[in-house]
Amino acid sequence: MPGKSLDVAQLKAFSPLDGLKAENLRALAEKTAIQELPGGRFLFRKGDTDRRTIYVISGEIELRDGDRMLSVIEGGTPAARSPLSPGLPRRVSARARSRIEFIVVDSDLLDVMLTWDQTGTYEVSELRGDNLPESDDWMTTLLQTKAFHRIPAANIQAIFMRMQQVNYKAGDVVIKQGDEGDYFYVITDGRCAVTRETPLNKDGIKLADLNPGDTFGEEALISQAKRNATVTMVTDGSLMRLGQEDFNTLMNEPMLQWVDFDQARAIVASSGRWLDVRLPSEFESFHREGAINIPLYFIRLKLKTLDPNTRYVVCCDTGRRSSAAAYILSERGFDVHVLRGGLTMAEAESESQRRKPDEAAS
Repeated sequence: MPGKSLDVAQLKAFSPLDGLKAENLRALAEKTAIQELPGGRFLFRKGDTDRRTIYVISGEIELRDGDRMLSVIEGGTPAARSPLSPGLPRRVSARARSRIEFIVVDSDLLDVMLTWDQTGTYEVSELRGDNLPESDDWMTTLLQTKAFHRIPAANIQAIFMRMQQVNYKAGDVVIKQGDEGDYFYVITDGRCAVTRETPLNKDGIKLADLNPGDTFGEEALISQAKRNATVTMVTDGSLMRLGQEDFNTLMNEPMLQWVDFDQARAIVASSGRWLDVRLPSEFESFHREGAINIPLYFIRLKLKTLDPNTRYVVCCDTGRRSSAAAYILSERGFDVHVLRGGLTMAEAESESQRRKPDEAAS
């Protein structure tokens, strides 16, 4: 059953939410709902490591250490302004003494918003001039993406300050399939369409519609390949763009989690999955047992077929295509790792390990 909606005024009753700027509070209010829990139920238990920031709105919560009750927090009191047992792992358990109302905020999202509010916005506003659009809504949208939770605060600051604004008219082509990659783009105003030309359809198949806050252009930069689709303005609009070198240094490197072959196998052995982003013909030639095959050019279209609760090891032949796919998945909140050196190197290592016992025996 969905929770009740809440407004900005209710969020401002809590610390440190009261330190957020208005646009971030509004965004947080849209993503947060008031939830209920009956008396006698546990909100969390000692040792819990979920990155959730929890506030009680009404009712009473018992903070307990085993059978020993340590304190009672009642909604609406000064003690309830602060998050319940914020340290991880939780040092206490929280049990509802009566029916309670509470809210849960993603801790990573809150941390990014607080950091940006207290650092980047001021520097950006000082340098705004003609470089950045007046509205910060697109910034807020970007900050809410899981991608930005992994990027250091100093990098986020530099990203926004190094972006350039470019204005377009409806019908303008922003990037063209087959061209070299040069920029990463964020839509700040207007809408774009993504199309891909195929041998059977020269006009292009429509892959997606993009709106303010959406991003594109990263695949070619990461994989050092040509653009695999065309992006055209559907309406007049504005985009912010970040050059290839800045993108790789400030955004791509912090986001990707590289693993070697042994680490990858350990992840898969612990309920993870191989995600192979090569072409079907390459996949049929050889692949890891149990691997899923979604070619890189289909990855955006097949997101719904992937389980957000599964850890994926993304692989290709060299690591280029898999790193591009991993960036896209990380941007959308998936827990992904990239196989360093790709399957070619992994197969060579496996063959070398198989030969060693034979050589020792001879």
